[in-house]
Amino acid sequence: MREDPNPIDRSLIGSASAPFLVTVERGAIVKFARAIGDSNPLFSDAAFAQQHGHADVVAPPTFPVSFLPPEEPAWWTSIDRKRILAGEQSFRYTRPIVAGDVIACQIHFVEVIEKKGRSGSMQLIVQENRGNDADSGEAVFTHRRVAVYRGLDHKMAQQ
Repeated sequence: MREDPNPIDRSLIGSASAPFLVTVERGAIVKFARAIGDSNPLFSDAAFAQQHGHADVVAPPTFPVSFLPPEEPAWWTSIDRKRILAGEQSFRYTRPIVAGDVIACQIHFVEVIEKKGRSGSMQLIVQENRGNDADSGEAVFTHRRVAVYRGLDHKMAQQ
C-alpha cells in the first residue's frame, strides 16, 4: 500500500482549538429553525418561549453545528478535503441555548478510529465542540462529531 500524502496528524490527539466566543442572536436561531424546517414556536416566538420559562427564543438542538472557530483546528490542515464524508453527530446539553447567550467554545480532537469497510479503509476523526456559558463558566453543551476520512484504497478516493 502506498504512503498517504495527506495523513492525519495523530500527535495532535488530545489537543484543542483556540477558544472562541459565540454570541447567540435571535435572528440566527429563527433563520436556523426555518432552514431545518422546524416550526416549533419556541424557536421563533420570544413571547411564547418566555411563557414557557425561557428568557428568549430557544435554539434547536442541532444549532451548535453553526458555531465555527475563526481558524481551522490544526488537525484539519494536512488532510485532503475530497476524502471526507460526514459521519455521525450527537449533542448533549446541561441546559437549552437561548438568544442572548454568550458561549465560550473550544473544539477538542478526541481520537482517530481505524475501520475497514467493503469499499476500503477509512479513519474516523472524532472531535467535540464543548461550549460553556461565558459568564459562569458552566458547561452548556457538547457537540460530538465524527468525520469519515476515506483511505487511498477506498473506491470513491480513486475517482
